[in-house]
Amino acid sequence: MMTGRRSWSALELSSEAEQILTLARQFAEERLQPTAEARDANEDRFDAEIHRELGELGFLAMRVPERYDGLGLDLVTYLYVLEELAWGDAGVAVSVSIHNSLAAAILLRRGSETQREEWLPRMASGQVLGAFSLSEAGSGTDAAALRTQATPADGGWILNGEKMWVTNGASADVVLIFARTDTVDDRRGSRGISAFLLPAGTDGLSVGRKERKMGQRGSETVALSMKDVFLPQELMVGEVNRGFSYALEGLEAGRLGIAAQALGIASAAVDAAFEYAETRRQFGRSLRDFQGMEFKLGDMVTRLEAARGLLERAAAAHTLGDPRARRLSSVAKLFASETAMTNARDAVQVFGGYGYSREYPVERLFRDAKVTEIYEGANEMHRSLIARQLYRERGYV
Repeated sequence: MMTGRRSWSALELSSEAEQILTLARQFAEERLQPTAEARDANEDRFDAEIHRELGELGFLAMRVPERYDGLGLDLVTYLYVLEELAWGDAGVAVSVSIHNSLAAAILLRRGSETQREEWLPRMASGQVLGAFSLSEAGSGTDAAALRTQATPADGGWILNGEKMWVTNGASADVVLIFARTDTVDDRRGSRGISAFLLPAGTDGLSVGRKERKMGQRGSETVALSMKDVFLPQELMVGEVNRGFSYALEGLEAGRLGIAAQALGIASAAVDAAFEYAETRRQFGRSLRDFQGMEFKLGDMVTRLEAARGLLERAAAAHTLGDPRARRLSSVAKLFASETAMTNARDAVQVFGGYGYSREYPVERLFRDAKVTEIYEGANEMHRSLIARQLYRERGYV
């Protein structure tokens, strides 16, 4: 039973988009959902086989143009694919989102033609997995306060520093990493940061232990350490000291990917709750026959549809170049993540005691949902951003 997931035939989608979405749904149902529990239980193992299959299907370069072997999907179709994958396993979906929305997307927009030709086709095929590294122990929400330093050297740069919370970090073949290119004597804040491609296996790069996380254990999250890592000039992405603006561009679109991931979690919670309420009997009748249960299920579906509508609106704003796009990205991410958390919580309540056990998937959905309120900007930050952007849109300084 798929109550929470949309019927694609009701949308004005191209036949190609419908085929891609059908493929994503089948993959989620046949490959991701049946194996999600195993990935959750074995969080120390990265599922390379799943990512190889995702590459073969084209899902590792969904927004990359066909000339670089990508699918060249429009933004809305891409987000729908992420929702489908997250319905099956949110951990796999966030890994795909980071690879697509941040690593590949920033390289496509800001990389040189030589860099695009070298990396994007291999990222599209799954031969190369990408990661994105901005956060540090002392610079999470305040990302511009990062301290990793890139010092000029003959023919390139030498990087020293520590990074945290790097999704795909241990298995990535290349990391899009951000470091300071200003100097200790002339700090320029966000205008003193540059972006680099850091290939795996580079001398001086070491990977820390994988974080033991509450949820989304199907994705790996690690720390990275750089000790006198030399990167030639051709591995700088874009212009010197412009890296932070590139990161913000990527994160603005990346938030839509997290919103789509949250929708997948919320959808899975709806489907699990509806099916259980149909089959579970109490006092001689199905749970679904109790009005209190109807109210709960109705609220879950309403929140889901509202969140999906906000995501679609934000995606349209980005596609059209609407100046409200940044604010709408925050709105969509905020509401979708809180919908995921609330729907997962309500699904646990529908299952009662069983919902608190690992016998059923809703306890995993509950754990998976929480981090969507934290990463790609904590929801408290997004509330502030929404208010500030609204003042700017209305002409206030």
